[in-house]
Amino acid sequence: MNDHLPIPLEVHDLTVAYQKKPVLYGIDLEVKAGSLIGIIGPNGAGKSTLIKTIMGQMKPEDGYVKIFGQSGRKAVTRVGYVPQRESVDWDFPVTAMDVVLMGRFGHLGWMKRIGQRDRSFAWKCLEQMNMLPYADRQIGNLSGGQQQRVFLARALAQQSDLYLMDEPFEGVDAITEKAIVDLLKSLRDQGKTLIVVHHDLSTAREYFDQLALLNLRLVAFGQTEEVFTHELLQRTYGGKLTLLSEVGSRKVDPQHPPVPIS
Repeated sequence: MNDHLPIPLEVHDLTVAYQKKPVLYGIDLEVKAGSLIGIIGPNGAGKSTLIKTIMGQMKPEDGYVKIFGQSGRKAVTRVGYVPQRESVDWDFPVTAMDVVLMGRFGHLGWMKRIGQRDRSFAWKCLEQMNMLPYADRQIGNLSGGQQQRVFLARALAQQSDLYLMDEPFEGVDAITEKAIVDLLKSLRDQGKTLIVVHHDLSTAREYFDQLALLNLRLVAFGQTEEVFTHELLQRTYGGKLTLLSEVGSRKVDPQHPPVPIS
């Protein structure tokens, strides 16, 4: 990697308020290319707020966000976004193909329309997510896992360098979850940078190379094996942290303590 190239994401002293109530305080992050990062923390910790602020959907009270050395708006074509499922209007009359084609808009010049080349690429993205047979299906008539696959296909169609995903595993089946993990790791191996809001601590250690532990403030950020500790998780989740009991007489490996859950 060329150290002189702009880093994918820099967040400096970021403070965000919602209805005058601060929900993030003094967040500092510097994310390198080719990173697969999970953002974890309790409900109300500001995880989605952080993603929305990086995307430019919320305005910070203080601090700034830079994407590849530029403001978010200037670098928008280099960012792929998968929103929370609950934030999507599933009754909107669009097909799976329509949704994926939306991912091509950032690559169109002024006043240009979607062309055959874009449609062919969208088909490939749907095929990669095993959703091509549902291309003409209205998005609201798909299952939760299928809907999430369509939004991941849209993110692929954006051909981004930085991907922001807000709980992509929420409400999906085990097969879809594995498909998402495989996709994330494949994109990482291509040098893409991925930041994923995640709520299931039992899989966080397996899925992500790095973790950001968040609870209004950034508790810790680093390699998963360094920050996924009982002490740091306790600081992040407080009294909400519970340890899974060991099954039977199996001994606890001191290098891999029982997995915490919120």
